Amino acid sequence: MKTNPPLPMGYSELPRGKLANVVTCLEMRERPEVNVPASGALRFERWRAPALDDYRRLFREVGENWLWLSRLIMDDDELGAILHHPDVEIYVILSEEGRRIGLLELDFRQPGECELVFCGLVADAIGQGAGKLLITQAVARAWARPINRFWLHTCHFDHPSAISFYQKAGFKPYGFLVEVVDDPRLSGHIPETAAPHVPLLRP
Repeated sequence: MKTNPPLPMGYSELPRGKLANVVTCLEMRERPEVNVPASGALRFERWRAPALDDYRRLFREVGENWLWLSRLIMDDDELGAILHHPDVEIYVILSEEGRRIGLLELDFRQPGECELVFCGLVADAIGQGAGKLLITQAVARAWARPINRFWLHTCHFDHPSAISFYQKAGFKPYGFLVEVVDDPRLSGHIPETAAPHVPLLRP
């Protein structure tokens, strides 16, 4: 992950229309004991070579309220090169009715490592046990390959329980970053009504 020089101590002013995102980086260095819960009526399955529009639709549904942006600003060639790469694995959780309600993306392109790129549920599936199924499957699938590090980063725009959720799964925090981005609600990539917990300040 490319970074800039450290920020100075104290407060740094940010122009209106920008967002400062405090990122927590977490990792696990050895495979933990994994007990994947029974899925019940849910189904966890590999999503091979997803159609780009289908992927973007689920990405929005899962991540819009947490200001997930990166996949929405990629063109088809860039996004397809990632999603269809043999060392990128994408999984979904399907409801009893066959609706996609969870998204998991694992990136093994760096030798010896796996990045948990995205892990999330649609809003109406949160708090019903699907998250535990998603994260335990993530750990099991990651360590099924010969890796020595499984890592992720999450941010303070995410669900308030995100960090503790990952820690319970065996990840340990190892660093902080600050990311400054244009507010995607002003560019039209995400609706202005999304993420009401993050104030929208127009330039």
